[in-house]
Amino acid sequence: MQLHNLKPAEGATQKGKRIGRGEGSGHGGTATKGNKGQQARTGYQSKKGHEGGQMPIQRRMPKRGFKSLNRVDYKVFNLGQIDFLVEKYDIKEFSLDNLYINGLINRTDAVKILGNGELKTKMTFKVNSISGKAKEAIEAAGGSVELI
Repeated sequence: MQLHNLKPAEGATQKGKRIGRGEGSGHGGTATKGNKGQQARTGYQSKKGHEGGQMPIQRRMPKRGFKSLNRVDYKVFNLGQIDFLVEKYDIKEFSLDNLYINGLINRTDAVKILGNGELKTKMTFKVNSISGKAKEAIEAAGGSVELI
């Protein structure tokens, strides 16, 4: 193999379409745009979702529900998960910083603790929100809760 013998693999390169360069190019005449009409003209643009005058699908479908502007999406942890997380990641305090460092939440996530399961370890919780049942269970286990 020498530098002057190198060439791309078979089928790896293709020549571009040379449109409107005469009949000999194979793309002469109408330049692959069909016959007449708006789409054959220069400067043609179509709007996204345009269906040629037919009522567009986004207008045919009914509207449903609404999106609340004040909705808060919480990253939820149940009491049953917490003992497992404490052992696996060696967490001393259940706070947003510790969860972020261990890759369990993103920087902007809000955290809520729910009361499903049992808590065996005594811990301090610093979270955005907590259910009543979870708060009772944490305090019964000897832990404390601080809302951020």
